[in-house]
Amino acid sequence: MFHTVEKIGGTSMSRYNEVLSNIWLRPQSIAGQEETLYQRIFVVSAYAGMTNGLLEHKSTGEPGVYALYAEMDERRPWQSKLDQVLDAMLQMNADMFNNDVQRKRADQFISGRVNDVRDCLENLEAVCSFGNFQLDDHLLQVREMLSAIGEAHSAYNSVQLLRQHDVNAVYIDLTNWRSDTQLSLDDTIKEAFKDVDLRHQLPIVTGYTQCREGLMRTFDRGYSEMTFSKIATITHAKEAVIHKEYHLSTADPRIVGVANVLPIGQTNYDVADQLANLGMEAIHPRAAAGLRKKDILLRVKNTFEPEHGGTEIRNDYHTDEPKVEIIAGTRGVWALEVFDQDMVGNATYGQRMNDLVFESGVRVLTKDINANTVTFYLKGNKRRVNWLIDRLKQVYTDADIRLEKLSMVSAIGSDLKIPGLLRRAAGALSDAGVNILSVHQAMRQVDMMFLVSEADYTKAVNALHTLLVEKSDIWQQQASA
Repeated sequence: MFHTVEKIGGTSMSRYNEVLSNIWLRPQSIAGQEETLYQRIFVVSAYAGMTNGLLEHKSTGEPGVYALYAEMDERRPWQSKLDQVLDAMLQMNADMFNNDVQRKRADQFISGRVNDVRDCLENLEAVCSFGNFQLDDHLLQVREMLSAIGEAHSAYNSVQLLRQHDVNAVYIDLTNWRSDTQLSLDDTIKEAFKDVDLRHQLPIVTGYTQCREGLMRTFDRGYSEMTFSKIATITHAKEAVIHKEYHLSTADPRIVGVANVLPIGQTNYDVADQLANLGMEAIHPRAAAGLRKKDILLRVKNTFEPEHGGTEIRNDYHTDEPKVEIIAGTRGVWALEVFDQDMVGNATYGQRMNDLVFESGVRVLTKDINANTVTFYLKGNKRRVNWLIDRLKQVYTDADIRLEKLSMVSAIGSDLKIPGLLRRAAGALSDAGVNILSVHQAMRQVDMMFLVSEADYTKAVNALHTLLVEKSDIWQQQASA
């Protein structure tokens, strides 16, 4: 018997009635077999906004419970923030359940989790008031514990909702809550599914997995995608499916307009890797790597257009004709430039620099290097970037170090071997009044990156999409087919 493993994003989860009708209560035929509601495993994200409140806002950086707790402010603002998050969770329960018994059960579940966290954080504060214990040593565990609440809330509620509709849903809690054992990621998943019968049970799984490796340490907020990928590979899924609030399209419809984008019918894991490198929410690069190695087809679907087949991402896809498949990018890129005359001819100069970048925890999108200058293009919060700069100044005392905040815009495709593409793309940006600060194109020719100012991001995305997609003969033929 074949099965799928499917992940539902936070924005989709918040529209739970549509998820219910479009996904959970919609029978599926897997690999040509008889249609069924079962033979599927669902990994769910927290409802939209919950993780932002628990940690920090992903886009604006507004502090959540974790960020406020880490500041060690004696006024303890984290407590009121935790109250706000709990209120939002209870309001979600009220909106979701008309049945008083189910609502009471859901309220008791999440209130118990939040109260556990509150007690734990207060006790940790007391312990760390003694000089023998430092709060910084425990912040990663605090971040993991807070993350787990959001996914536990949505998974538990989803099970109650499905049972209300006579679906035999089972709650799979990978958060390891109040457990005295800690297994590896693989063993945690194997243990959780050892008694699950996919023919008659519909598992709803928390997106966060508490395990020996510590998912937050490596993947931070990409942990749910890693859980999703691991479950797919360990259970030998036929397909891995990601349900999002929009199609995987030629660009962000919020930037270039819904009428101007087209869904990408097929692409390969090379393209998925480039998107992941930019932080786009298709799938985390390490999660994609696991699926790629096991040759599991990844499908990205629009939650609100269930009839559409979505985008297939597979190992063996290669476009019939070279073309740009997607214009993507990211704001808030830190360009960290290190200039040092002593670098010239010194083959070992950058070794310690690379180590420090790794230790800082920031993510490297790409980097430039010439005779006397190295520029890293980084994604990460300002605190980590400042930590990196301080360490670089200690090691490279004669270097001039400069930091600038930019945006990156990229043209991506499974085959970009198009004569004159770089010239045309650069010309489109120039015609739109966008100044190119740096450009990157590797010989593999699956992506082309342009570094531009923060203010020019939207303008750059629109300019590249208009020329390379909307005016492309290949895409126009596909749209009219």
